[in-house]
Amino acid sequence: MVSIETNVYVSVANNSFSYVPLSAPCEFKLSMPAEKARVFEQLFGQIDSIEFQNMVRAHLPYLPYHMDETNHEIDYRLMKIYALIHEFGDEHTKKFVEQLPYFNN
Repeated sequence: MVSIETNVYVSVANNSFSYVPLSAPCEFKLSMPAEKARVFEQLFGQIDSIEFQNMVRAHLPYLPYHMDETNHEIDYRLMKIYALIHEFGDEHTKKFVEQLPYFNN
């Protein structure tokens, strides 16, 4: 299978990625195979779903926020996102990701 490298513009803050630069700001520009970039779509979609569950849970006063397992699920997906960014980013991007607390877990 032939893998074609493409530019991928990722915004972790906005839970989005694009193959073309948009007017919305992005934090990272990566060069990676297009089929691997689809993982961002899956992970960002999962985070959106989990955040909706968090919003519903926030209305339950008897469940403390720090005991909520979905927070750990979001962290786990963010670790995966930053691992991809580290793998396909340039040297500046790799140094940035390496200083994040997620990288040393």
